[in-house]
Amino acid sequence: MKNLYKITGVFALLLTMLAGNVMAQKINGVFDRDMQYMRYNDQRGVNVFETTKEDTVGFDGMKVRVGADFALQMQGLGHSNSGAVALAEIHPGVNLPTANLNIDAQLADGVRVHLQTYLSSRHHNDAWVMGGYLQIDNLNFLNLNSQLADNLMDVLTIKIGQMELNYGDQHFRRTNNAYALGNAFMGNTIMDAFATEMAMEVMAQKNGFLAVGGLSNGKLNQGVTSTGNWSVYGKIGVDKQINDDLRARLTGSVYHNSNLANSNLYAGDRAGSRFYSVMDVPGHSPTSSFRNGRVNPDFTGNITAFMINPFVKFKGLEFFGTYEVSNGASKGEMAADNSETRQWNQLNAELIYRFGKNEQFYVGGKYNTAWGTNSAQSGNYIDPTIPDGQNNVVGTWDVAQASVRQNRVEVAAGWYMTRNVMMKAGYVMQTYEGYDVYNASVTGAPEGAVGGSVDAIYEDGKFNGFMIEAAISF
Repeated sequence: MKNLYKITGVFALLLTMLAGNVMAQKINGVFDRDMQYMRYNDQRGVNVFETTKEDTVGFDGMKVRVGADFALQMQGLGHSNSGAVALAEIHPGVNLPTANLNIDAQLADGVRVHLQTYLSSRHHNDAWVMGGYLQIDNLNFLNLNSQLADNLMDVLTIKIGQMELNYGDQHFRRTNNAYALGNAFMGNTIMDAFATEMAMEVMAQKNGFLAVGGLSNGKLNQGVTSTGNWSVYGKIGVDKQINDDLRARLTGSVYHNSNLANSNLYAGDRAGSRFYSVMDVPGHSPTSSFRNGRVNPDFTGNITAFMINPFVKFKGLEFFGTYEVSNGASKGEMAADNSETRQWNQLNAELIYRFGKNEQFYVGGKYNTAWGTNSAQSGNYIDPTIPDGQNNVVGTWDVAQASVRQNRVEVAAGWYMTRNVMMKAGYVMQTYEGYDVYNASVTGAPEGAVGGSVDAIYEDGKFNGFMIEAAISF
């Protein structure tokens, strides 16, 4: 009943804000919600990356836009492994409905603020702010009367906030909790590069060429008790509409931090994976164990990552690719030997055909593989019959660094019923290679004892099946 009151209160607040928004912005019978320099969360945002410098919306005073994202999936997945570690029983069913609340405000000509709140997400039971930023695309509000300032802001965009970092292009095509209209498939990439940090970005765009420079404090959770170095990241590229039928884009990105505070580029998404409870143990919590089907290289100490993204669209046929190389170490590895790093790599290729009058239908396929070196692991075997507080350690285990790989294939079809409502259905299969090295850490436990590497569950691992998702964004 307590949760019902919370949900009812959230939706009552949302409806009240929407009503106020309509009354304030209904001009001559037309509901005007468009804003300057904005990437929309409906179908108009598909295949849009950074916001452009094309000012297609005039400024006629402060404007507030209240929007939301909703998503719901039906999951029919199964999984299997070698049997060294038992798997949870999973059955066809409906996943947790997720919701985002998006508030945008046009504060001045060329100045916009954005705030996103997760109302319902897999990892958090209560509503919480995901992030937000201030975006500046001109300096008219300062009344500088400077041609130099005007010329600079014709090409520059400035963003400041606790926000999603613009590393690579893959993050523009990922599912962000309840926002799923921009992702043609069900899952994000296996190595899901997504981080929200306190940052400032400056982007320059001219004649299809773009460059991004960013600086962040390397912290997911802000505070004054943790220390670390600042992260630097950037992107260069070209995005050209060659003719009416052909568009081509190519970008290269880098993210570097030599001593992270508490951020993690591949574990920054707190919303969770779409593949609930796959490759997990009996009795697990879907809330706390929320990254099923993903790889976290554990680069919590230092990291240098590079990503290359080609994109080509010819009429309704489009290709998008990701090649990523990431080197880093955990905090423990840095303490032991600051010079040693491990490497993880990722390849992702998407081929999609969109058709219909407004390209409202699509079919597509995706191949994603990630491979690299896991950190060395060690631990104790525990005798569960010995009460807590007594010495119940009956042995130790360790596994050296290991080279492993995960592979995923997805096919999907979708329909944008309107630009705000879409349905998609797909099949996914993911396999695991190289995890047999962790078997002995579990099977070698003394009789009656428990323990061993959690990665042993992936030995001969596989999950596959069908999923259906409905998504609404406005």
